[in-house]
Amino acid sequence: MTQPDRAADPVSRFLRMVTGPEPSLDEGALAIAAGAAADPASAAAAAVRARALLDELADGVTGPESLLHRLFTEAGFTPNTEDYRDPRNSFLPDVLDRRTGIPITLSVVAIEVGRRAGVALEGVGMPGHFLVRLPGTQRYLDMFDHGRRLDLAGCEALYRATTGAGPEVPFGPGLLPRTSTRQILARMLDNLRANYSRTKDHTNLEWVLRMRLGLRHQGPELVRQLGDVLAAQARWDEAARLMESWADGPGRGSRSGAEVLDEVRVEARRHRAHLN
Repeated sequence: MTQPDRAADPVSRFLRMVTGPEPSLDEGALAIAAGAAADPASAAAAAVRARALLDELADGVTGPESLLHRLFTEAGFTPNTEDYRDPRNSFLPDVLDRRTGIPITLSVVAIEVGRRAGVALEGVGMPGHFLVRLPGTQRYLDMFDHGRRLDLAGCEALYRATTGAGPEVPFGPGLLPRTSTRQILARMLDNLRANYSRTKDHTNLEWVLRMRLGLRHQGPELVRQLGDVLAAQARWDEAARLMESWADGPGRGSRSGAEVLDEVRVEARRHRAHLN
C-alpha cells in the first residue's frame, strides 16, 4: 500500500520495531516522535539529544527518592496543566527539552532514567491516569504530581477524580495492571490520535493510525478511521483497498461478525464511488 513519503520511514521503522520481541521503551517512544519530525535528519538529531539527556539525568541517581529529587527538584520537570492536549506532550524529545508533559510521558522519563541508574520502575495503566510502581510492591508514584506517593486508597481517589466513577463502581488491584512496553506505546499513540482527531489534522493522524494499527489491533475501528482520513485527502482508492484488505484478511471471519465485515465492505464501496 502506498504511503506518503513523509510518513513512510518513521512508520516502517516503528512497525519493524514492534513486530519482533518487546522493544525498548525509550526507542519506541523516540520512534513515535519521529513521525512528527520535519525530516529524518531532525528526527535523528532529536533522538541523539534525548538519549544524552536521559543519560545525564540518570548520572548519580542511587534510588527511588534520589530519582524523584533529580527529576522534580534539580531538573524541574512539571506537569503540563496549562496545555494538556499539546501534541508535544506525547513526544519524548520535547518532554525532555521542555521539562513538561502528561502522566504517561513523565512516567516514561522516570522509567528510562531509572533503568539507566539501576532503579527498577514499572508502568501502571490505571484507567484515566498513568502511574508508576516499584515492582513487587504496592508503592505507586504519580509523576504528574511531582512523584507523589500513593497507596491503594490514594490510587482509588485519583481514579474516581479523573474518570468520574462513583462509589458504585468497584475499584481494586485489577485496575492497576503492570503495563507492557507495547501497551505504553499504544496508549501514547491513542493520546495523539485523540488530539489530532480533535483538530482534524489528517496528515499527522495518518501516521499515528498506521503506527497504532501495527500494535496487534484486530478490530475495525482504527481501520475505518484511517480510511476516513485517506478519503479526506481525496485518496479514495487507497481508502477502499485498505478496508477491503482488512475485511478479507486471513481468518477475519472468525474474529469479526459478518455484519461488521459487511459494513466495512460497504464503506469501501462508498469510497470507490468517488472515483466514478
